[in-house]
Amino acid sequence: MKKENKNLFIAGFILGLGLLGAIDGILFHQLLQWHHMILSPNPQLEIFTDGLFTALFSAKLIWGGVKIFQDARKNQLGNSWKVFLGSIFIGGGTFNLVEGIVDHHILQVHRVKPSADNPMLYDLAFLAIGLLLVIIGYMIKRMEKTA
Repeated sequence: MKKENKNLFIAGFILGLGLLGAIDGILFHQLLQWHHMILSPNPQLEIFTDGLFTALFSAKLIWGGVKIFQDARKNQLGNSWKVFLGSIFIGGGTFNLVEGIVDHHILQVHRVKPSADNPMLYDLAFLAIGLLLVIIGYMIKRMEKTA
């Protein structure tokens, strides 16, 4: 992969991490209120950890945007929509996989929907969506090499 497209891939990957973090935080934490970053009987702790989570994914979105700007100024940014879109999907899927494996299974700080009859089903669906996003992203990115 050319350096310019590598820079574009990295920026898209970072944006994908931030984007799926935003979707997770907005959809599951705020709109559906299925869970918080840390499930606790202390609502202040839940709100505080959700705020930290929001700050983290917001920082990733800003970082991805800044990386694009910096690489473009140095004329070191590729222009392949396939690399860019693929990397966003791969970054988003990676977010789901890492967040799901670490938070839901290893640390067990929360479940996707702890109030469900079968919360493990939701946790596994979260991981499956992450894997699907990575596969879709890889397929989109791979189209660049064959075109």
